[in-house]
Formats: sequence, C-alpha cells, structure tokens
Amino acid sequence: MVDMPMSRGESPAMKPCGPRVAGPGSRRAVWLAVVVLATVLVGPGCASHKWATLRSVPRNPLAEQFDLKPGGPLKPSDRTLQLLRIHDLEKDLAGDPHELLEKLQALHEREPSLETLYALSELSYQAAQRVEHARRQEALDLYGASVLSAYQYLFDPRFPTRWNPYDPHFRGACDLYNGSLEAALRLISKDGQFKPGGGSRTIETAGGDWDIKVVVRGGQWKDEDFDHFRFVSDYQMQGLRNHFRGYGLGVPLIAVRRGYEGEPEAAKYYPSDLSFPVTAFFRPVGGYNVHGGSGGVHYRAELEIYDPLASSTIAVGRQRVPLESDLSTPLAYFLSHSRLDQLELVGATLGLLDPEKLLKEFRPGHEGESAMGLYMMQPYEPDKIPVLFVHGLWSSPITWIQMFNDLRNSPEIRRHYQFWFYLYPTGQPYWFAAAQLRDDLARARTVLDPGRENPALDQMVLVGHSMGGLISRLQTLDSGNDFWSMVSDRPFTELKAEPDARAKLQEVLFFHPSASVQRVITIGTPHRGSRFSNDTTQLLMSQLVKLPDRLVGNQERLLRDNPGFFRDTRLLSTSTSIDSLSPDSPMFAAMIAARRAPWVRYHNVLGLVPKKGLFGRLAAGTDGVVARESAHMDDVDSELVVEADHSTVHIHPRTVLEVRRILLEHVASLRSIAGAPELLQATRPVARPSVYR
Repeated sequence: MVDMPMSRGESPAMKPCGPRVAGPGSRRAVWLAVVVLATVLVGPGCASHKWATLRSVPRNPLAEQFDLKPGGPLKPSDRTLQLLRIHDLEKDLAGDPHELLEKLQALHEREPSLETLYALSELSYQAAQRVEHARRQEALDLYGASVLSAYQYLFDPRFPTRWNPYDPHFRGACDLYNGSLEAALRLISKDGQFKPGGGSRTIETAGGDWDIKVVVRGGQWKDEDFDHFRFVSDYQMQGLRNHFRGYGLGVPLIAVRRGYEGEPEAAKYYPSDLSFPVTAFFRPVGGYNVHGGSGGVHYRAELEIYDPLASSTIAVGRQRVPLESDLSTPLAYFLSHSRLDQLELVGATLGLLDPEKLLKEFRPGHEGESAMGLYMMQPYEPDKIPVLFVHGLWSSPITWIQMFNDLRNSPEIRRHYQFWFYLYPTGQPYWFAAAQLRDDLARARTVLDPGRENPALDQMVLVGHSMGGLISRLQTLDSGNDFWSMVSDRPFTELKAEPDARAKLQEVLFFHPSASVQRVITIGTPHRGSRFSNDTTQLLMSQLVKLPDRLVGNQERLLRDNPGFFRDTRLLSTSTSIDSLSPDSPMFAAMIAARRAPWVRYHNVLGLVPKKGLFGRLAAGTDGVVARESAHMDDVDSELVVEADHSTVHIHPRTVLEVRRILLEHVASLRSIAGAPELLQATRPVARPSVYR
C-alpha cells in the first residue's frame, strides 16, 4: 500500500485488478484518488534533503559559559576567584597565565584539594582558548593540563569522602574534561586523523611527551571499520524529530566506515559510507617513565573508542561512569552523506514506476550486487533478535528512520534487538515482493549463520507499513494448494511453462511459513484491499508503471501455451502493485482464510484521519487511503487505533510506543519459557512441522 513519509511529500496511488464502474457509494473514493494521485504527479516526490548541516561555529557550551575572546583576559568563575583571593593570587590574573597555573599547581601539591584541581582545569582551559589560533602547541599543552586536572578531580582516590555529586563543580569538572578533550582532539586531528590500530602516537607537550594509543573497547566494530571521524558538535541535526543524547564523560563522535578487503560476510548488508555513533574517552595509564638522559617525562594514555549503543557506562577504578553520547546526530549525518538516502529517490520512484531499473541498480558500495534486499545500519550481532522493517508502496527504508531513531534509544530494546531494513521494487504485485523477501531472508541466514547455530535468528519480528504489512504477513502463511486453486482446477504439475517461469509461479502461489518469524506487526495495512484502487487510478497509473519485460512476457506465454487451463486469470493478469491492491483481488480472501503458522503472533495498528476540514470529512472512517474495515483484523493479539493519516501512522508516537511495547513483550515471553537458562536458548513454544523447515 502507499507509504508517504511526511518529510518527502509522498502521496498514495492505487489501481484495480480489472475494470469496475464506480457507483454512488464509491464516488468519494474516486475523488480522493484523483486528489491523491495528482499530488503524486505534481508534488515534490522523494527528493533527498539534508538531515544534518554543518554549523558555522561548532557547538561549545564552555565557550558560551565563559564568553572568552582570543587574547582576552581570563574570566574565572566566582568560586575560582574566591580561591585565588584566599591564597593571595587574584593579582596574578593580570600576568602570565602560565605563572599563575604553576603557583596553583604548587599550592595543590602542598595542600591537595578538589577546589584547586577545579581551578587548575578551568584556568588551563581558558588559557588554551586565548592562544589556540596563535600558538597551537601551547594550546595543546594547556588543554591537556585541563583534561588531566579534571580527570584527577573526578577520580583521584585521595578524595573519595569529599566527592559530592550535588556540587555544581562536579558537573563542571565533567564539562571541562569533555570540552578540553574535544579541543585537544581537534588540534591533534589537524596533523592527521587519529584512528584505532597502528600503535601509539607521541604528542609532545611542555610537561612531557605522551604516548597515546587509540583502542576500540566493547561493541562489534573492529579497528579496520574506522575510516575517519567527525565531531558531533560540528553538525546541526534536522529532519529527525527527536534528538537522543546521553550525559556523562567523553566526546561524542561520528565514525565513518569504509569497506575493506577481508571484511566480515555481514558487511555486504551495510550501506556504503555507513556512519555510526562512538564516544572517545581519554584514560591516563598509571605512572610514567624517565627516559634516556634527557630528564624528560614520558607518559602513557589510551584514547578509548566506545560504541554507546553497546556500552552506556564504563569502569574507571571501582566506579561505573556514564558516557557522554549522541545517538541521533551520527544517524542524521549518515543520511545526509550516504547513497542510501539518495537511493530513496531511486528505490521509491523507480521501484514504483520502473521496477526493472531498481533491479539493475547496484547496492551502494557493493558494485555488482542489486540495490534491492536487506540493509543493516549496525553490525550484525548473533545474539540479538532481528527486527525487519518492510516499507510500503512508493517508499524506501528511509521511511522507518523516525521509528528506528526512537526505538534504539531504549537500552532494553538495544540490549535484545538489532534492526534490519528491506528495499524492494514496489511496482510489482505484492506477492512477488513477498516471494523475493522469503528468498532474501533464506540467503541472509546462509550468509550470517550457515550452521544455523544462532537461536536469535529464529525469533525474528517483522514490522510492515501499508503494502509492507501484506508482504510481512505472507511470510507466515501456509497456502497449501489454496492460492493455486484460485487459478486452476488442474494440478500444477500439468502446467506447460519454461522452467524459469514455472519456478517463479510456484514461488508466488505456494507459500510456506518461515520458521524464523515469531511476530508480525502490521501498520496501516489494507488487509482487504483499498478502494483507492479504482478505474481512475488504474487508467492513470497504467500509463506510468513500466513492468519488467520478463514478468509481462511470462504472463502472456502462460496464457497462450495453456488454453483452457485457467479458470480465473485475475492473479495472472494482475500487472502492477496498484492492481494487486484492489478489493476485488481474490488474494485477500485467500490470505485471510489461509492457515497461519501456529507459533506466530500478530499485532495490528490502524489509523483514522481526524474529522477536521474537508479532507477529514471526505476520508471519514479511513486513514485517507485504507478504510477501517480493511485495516482491521480479528486474528491478532493486539490492535491499536491511532488518530493519524496513512502517511504518518507508522511514525506516530503512539505507534512507536506500541511497537516498543510489543518488542518488550516478546522478550518477556522468551524469558518466561520454563527451563530456559538464557533468553535466547529457549526452545520454541510450538514445534514446527518438518515441512516448514
């Protein structure tokens, strides 16, 4: 069915299986179809846009707080100024900052205190800001001193009884650590990117040389996955409605991935130039060494790179420390710089109007492989349950970005689930796409788990919007001979056809449920078709949609070579997805009557247009495309009605919360299975017959 992301201005269009005269009761649907189809033809369509834009000045809360100017005077906070007055150092503010910092350091060595450490970090940061543009090396020394003083404030074991999380200085020390570390990394990166692997890098400072090693801690990313970094604070996010951040220590970064020789098999499902969130944390390594006869001091430290989707806290000594993180800006950056977002124009528009071209499009970054199929925006994790998003008509995986961004903000969801996306040509009848999805899932299982050893892959959840809901539901039905009996009374084995045509017809008319799918969530799905598929849309869309020659040719040859063999040719003559969505299509009744896999649980969300304005009155009892009686299902575990139109029902906050609830329910049901020692080592509650395997 039609999927119209609000940010793309997309609109629905349908066409029936065959001619039908519009009676008085269907005139409203005809007029609505004309309005909607006109929007398709003249509207902005699927044009790509920027999800993240470069700021003119990087976001820096500390600069805003201190209001510093290059070369200007230091501006200590009130408490730091009070400390200077107490120790008769206020007059030194007018002199050389280095002399003041040396006096404060000497004071701290005589009388260690948190107040002095805070003052050292604050004034070192301010002094660095003054000279950053004129004396880069000096600024790097001062930023490093600020980081170390803040780190000592937060973690020095000498002060456990005086450490007060309610003190504003505590959060101030966190901000100074983060701000100084980011500023230092910016200066270091001007000499070349800092990346994991490749040994240590030596940074010369006035206080000694630092051997800094960049290491990846936790998560699924490897050293080779990191091509370069961008700073989150350089970008202004737009397009995503919610901005998810975590507050703690570290510098949020955007890691940009590139393909490489010998990468894991799962990488074939990653989009090119995939960007993902990481956080950099600077950890001094205990002690130092005096080397040679120079008397210089040599320090060691690690710049640790964490995936905040895998680790929200880290250990420092005996403490668990939350990481500063940004999950949304790296996603927005990826959408703005990857061909996957540009593919939305190809995948949505060509997928509807010229499916053959989409089939010939190459997957970004994987030349020679079709752009159609599964996509992953995070590393494959064997112990996490896949949630597969299936888009609707004239759409692409990008339509799920709002829900994806919202769902993965939940630590419980992240702990148990990984998210996959499916791209397919939407111009073909939906049962063709369902057959292709079945093959693609089987192929992915062979690639990811050839030994079928990962039980998480047998707990899959499918989430389909509009026509994508029909495609998802078809993964769980046992058609037996029911679909074929709609076409012919004679055995399938008697059909005269070329081997390829026979195999294709068998794929789309003989369905067996997937043993891997446990739940299906349908959203705004026309389970009984849509009256938008009528004579008006049929006439218009038949002039626009160009089907693959092989599909049209196969249908014509089957009818020509088997005269009198078929008692009903509607399924065979259904030429486009628009046709396939007609309420007159016999496929809908067959799907509703088909045997369901006994282990699958179904959930349904449907939208209703608010009764406001002209459109609200015309679309009463529908979501603007799908009528309530078509979207409703009786065989579901839950059904939610949301006040939303067809283009936004799948990203409505109540829908997202419902999907989140269902996913958590799914995890809880696995935990409740008696005798299951681990979440995903549970046996299935219902055994699958061997024919389904």
